[in-house]
Amino acid sequence: MNHNQAIGKWGEKAAEEYLRGKGFIILENNVRTPYGEIDIIASIEDLIVFVEVKTRTSRSFGYPEEALTYRKLGHMRASAEYYAARHAIGTWQCDAIAVERTQDAGTHIEHFENVTS
Repeated sequence: MNHNQAIGKWGEKAAEEYLRGKGFIILENNVRTPYGEIDIIASIEDLIVFVEVKTRTSRSFGYPEEALTYRKLGHMRASAEYYAARHAIGTWQCDAIAVERTQDAGTHIEHFENVTS
């Protein structure tokens, strides 16, 4: 596993902990579809949430959420539509979670809901 993959895994784990703390149930991780990978699939109440996690250890390359390009959002939506159709899921949305390591080695998380609507 290279450095970027390790940072990505750290961010995904932080995002999972955050979601669990908000009452979400984690259903699956790193699900591959023909349109891309879904980092986290979670549920809360009757809603399935497909989550893209963007992680940064510094702001040298900008905020994590700035990596959510129009193209990436399109892949997220296509991946979610594919998965939802294959699993007969009716109510769903795509969220993004930005994870940053703070200067004191802490974690800052920002949750963006329904990013592909």
